Amino acid sequence: MFVGVSTVDLFLPGMSSLKSKRRIINSIKSAIRVQFNVGISEVGYMDKWQRALIGIVAVSNDSKFIQSLLQKVVNRIRDNRNVNIINWRIKVSNGFETETNEFTYNGDGV
Repeated sequence: MFVGVSTVDLFLPGMSSLKSKRRIINSIKSAIRVQFNVGISEVGYMDKWQRALIGIVAVSNDSKFIQSLLQKVVNRIRDNRNVNIINWRIKVSNGFETETNEFTYNGDGV
């Protein structure tokens, strides 16, 4: 069993209230859940108007599938014109063992 976890750090330009931020974030979360059948939640910057940290999780018996799936989720978030990705991270663990493969991107210029 493989467990994949991704975090996506977002900047939401032009947001002037938590209500407008939540509308955008909830829309993204709903679309990702429907399209990819993964767990997704806002996990950071809850009180910041223009920042959000999104956590995504997936489980499978194929690590390459999880890596690909989580990369597609990140790409789908990137396609949203209301947010800019500051950076993202994908980590795939082999069940409960300590061996991990980690892929990190620092969003310079994205």
